[in-house]
Amino acid sequence: KSILFMLCMAVAAALFGFGHASRASAATKADSVIWIGKQYLGVPYQYGAPSGVTYAFDCSSYTQYVFKKIGISLPRTAAEQATKGYWVSKSNLKKGDLVFFNTSSTGKISHVGIYAGNNQMLHASSSGVKLTNMNTWYWNSKYVTARRVL
Repeated sequence: KSILFMLCMAVAAALFGFGHASRASAATKADSVIWIGKQYLGVPYQYGAPSGVTYAFDCSSYTQYVFKKIGISLPRTAAEQATKGYWVSKSNLKKGDLVFFNTSSTGKISHVGIYAGNNQMLHASSSGVKLTNMNTWYWNSKYVTARRVL
């Protein structure tokens, strides 16, 4: 009887997703990150915008703010944020991953966005917070790496 019970429990877990809370949780958090991030579309850009304000963002204050809303602390700069979580290949990006770019002449990471799925990223750029296609020549040529913090 106990073997039959264990078998039934295993089938139920497979059918109903029990035992996969971490995957469901990460997906839920990713959807939350995207939803929260979209609430700030159009907010103006301000280089060096202070942490925690919503009247203006720069790229890293935006990602820091959005992730803090779901309980994940990120450092203040894009370069520091690029050291958190773990590396993800561009071909394996998932919603909520941080994507990093070199948009300056320094050769270092200088921009961060939030991968929103379908080759789109949410980010604060010089024209404010927006959703941008990462597959343009510009963003493809500036791409450096991605990190998963969820």
